[in-house]
Parts: sequence; C-alpha cells; structure tokens
Amino acid sequence: MAKMDEQFIQDVLNTVDLIPLGRVASYGQIAQIICRPRNARLVGKALGKAGGRGKHPCHRVVTASGRLVPGWFDQRPMLLAEGVPFKDENHVDIRRCRWQGI
Repeated sequence: MAKMDEQFIQDVLNTVDLIPLGRVASYGQIAQIICRPRNARLVGKALGKAGGRGKHPCHRVVTASGRLVPGWFDQRPMLLAEGVPFKDENHVDIRRCRWQGI
C-alpha cells in the first residue's frame, strides 16, 4: 500500500508551488514528477490535508480530464480569475492550459 508521510506531502506541495498562474496540472502529473507515478489518488489526499499548511496553489490541480474537485466551490472562480479556459461548468480546457511540468 502507498504511504503518505511528511516527505510525500512536502514533495507534492513543492511541486504544486511550481504550477504557474493560468495553468493547471493533473494529480497524475504531480505523481509522475515526484517519482510516484502510481499514486495520483494519494496526491489528491495529500492536497486535501494541505489546507492548513499555508498558501499553496492547490486549486490548480484537476483530474486528467480537467474536472474540478466536487464540492470545492471556490476552485472555479479562482481559476477563472487566473485566465484558465473552461470547456463547461466543471471542466477546464486541459488541452489549452495544461502545465508542461519540469
């Protein structure tokens, strides 16, 4: 079973901090970058726990299809304010705004 320790959470947050304004990344991209390619879901859990860890642009992380986090009503306005294009109410246009990573 995959492990979510402090180092994993810090690696996720450090990577999320690199996503530039107006771009988004998927959970899977973050997992690939931190060399944990099979742990996309764990990335999502780490971001969920990161709420109290200061200001990180977690709103810039979406699913591989561009879907927003269900129930996070501030995510869409935050992304719109950064100029992120949307396909519909719940999906960013991932082809136009995907961060290419490091």
